[in-house]
Amino acid sequence: MTRRQGGFGDERKGGLSARATTARNALTARMAARSRPPTGFTSQPEPRTIGSFARGRQLLNGNFLFAGFLIEGKGLSIWDLPMPDPGFEEALHGAAWLDDLAAVGDRTARTRAQDWVFDWIARFGDGTGPGWTPDLTGRRLIRWINHAFTLLSGKDRAQAQAFFLTLGQQTLFLAKRWKVASPGLPRFEALTGLVVAGLALTGMERHVRPAIAALGRECAREIDAEGGIPTRNPEELLEVLTLLTWARQALEEAGQRPDPAHLDAITRIAPTLRALRHSDGGLARFHDGGRGLPGRLDQALAASGTREMRAGRAMGFARLHAGRASLIADAAPPPSGSASASAHASTLAFEMTSGRHPLVVNCGSGAAYGREWQRAGRATASHSTLAINGYSSSRLGPERAFGKGARAYLDAVPKQVWATTETTPEGLHLAMGHDGYHVTHGMTHLRDLVLAPDGLTLNGRDTLGAMSAEDRRKFEEVLLADPLHGVPFEIRFHLHPEADAQIDMGGAAVSVALKSGELWLFRHDGVGELSLEPSVYLERGRLRPRASQQIVLRADVLDYACQIGWTLTHAQATPSARRASDQTDSDPDL
Repeated sequence: MTRRQGGFGDERKGGLSARATTARNALTARMAARSRPPTGFTSQPEPRTIGSFARGRQLLNGNFLFAGFLIEGKGLSIWDLPMPDPGFEEALHGAAWLDDLAAVGDRTARTRAQDWVFDWIARFGDGTGPGWTPDLTGRRLIRWINHAFTLLSGKDRAQAQAFFLTLGQQTLFLAKRWKVASPGLPRFEALTGLVVAGLALTGMERHVRPAIAALGRECAREIDAEGGIPTRNPEELLEVLTLLTWARQALEEAGQRPDPAHLDAITRIAPTLRALRHSDGGLARFHDGGRGLPGRLDQALAASGTREMRAGRAMGFARLHAGRASLIADAAPPPSGSASASAHASTLAFEMTSGRHPLVVNCGSGAAYGREWQRAGRATASHSTLAINGYSSSRLGPERAFGKGARAYLDAVPKQVWATTETTPEGLHLAMGHDGYHVTHGMTHLRDLVLAPDGLTLNGRDTLGAMSAEDRRKFEEVLLADPLHGVPFEIRFHLHPEADAQIDMGGAAVSVALKSGELWLFRHDGVGELSLEPSVYLERGRLRPRASQQIVLRADVLDYACQIGWTLTHAQATPSARRASDQTDSDPDL
């Protein structure tokens, strides 16, 4: 058995308040255990959740990757594993791994799912253990009910009674404690679990009406007018939409109507998620979010019943689309306060996809690989944008204690971020800027991107400039420290791991071959020094980071402004690439 260090759990309130909340949760859970249990389901539950086959196989092979820790324990029960971190333990108690085992779907996976769930009942069904928090209970209830047919298959009457007793206990616990869940995704998990359980279990119907009203209030409070959330995490927004559509479907199937604010939130979120979707069907990877599980986005958008795409910026992201190319850029201030606990210093970074194949990416969230990887993934250098050497556009503050875990908020963020989009004869023009280096260097970063009408050429221009007299004075102070070398900076273009890049044209360009057979050529105006360097692609569900490459332009600011121009051009397409251009992985109208 081996373990890998790193990672931490979800944000929790700290100090005495957290201990008091934990104590009240435990007391409520034990009291709920004495209540009269439900005797069955009001109707046959149907699975709605989508898991990962690859993660399911990892679990069956004894590789347990949760919250940045990899524990290898083949043959062990999931509850006999060493718990290296509160976040690891919370992930186990949330039971989302049931979706992954269900994705495998064979007899071994079913037996493992049954063993782990009934082992949980034996160990923690009396209201003890760390799983008795509202968000984890809501997440767990949804999975247990979704997969109840599998979990009860072959079980005797006594085991079925124990299962329903624990379901009822958890429902009563949620009815009393959902309010202490943190606002945002944790509270949506708690309330959706309460709605689903109240509708599915006999004798629990009385909890549905209050849950409907509470869910409506949370939608009105947490989802803004443009369908965004404070964290600006696209994958988290997908999780919220998924929960809201599950709750709506469960209510409508039971002949009940969701709160109007609940329905309005779905209508606002779906167009925003469409705008955050690349041409290959995956989500843009910003602010700790990933591409989303395969099929999850299609499922949620189809269930939303809304087919529009939001025009203009969506949750602060700008989208350019022409031909088969899509480009999504972070064009708004980063999240602030507690919403920035997992946010990235990604201002003005972009990702670009050609058809079904990602081309330019960000490194992604390192949360799955531990604390050091998570911190590295949040830095500006891990994104496809400009960074002054040794600095991020937003800096991380000191870690703050939250109960058993810790978080570092974004600190010293840009005070001004602006963006405009217009259609010109040359194509779609996105002009952006931020003053994140104003305090440290007196510099403002300006970025102009123009995507040609056919989607085959992206022209870019990055500028670092001292815009005001105050900025120039600050820049002169910095320059005095090293007048010969000035202020060094890099412009990075991280490439997807399936893109094969090599230096071309005697060092003046980089050619990038996609898996489809497409060839793209990166060139620049000669102001900077071009190199091709190693990078990493951080992806949830994989045991280790994937090796990739990055194109880097380096230069020094020696005067009040320095500007670098570059282009990314579709050079050629093989017959296989042309065939691929007529195919897509997903319905763009979903």
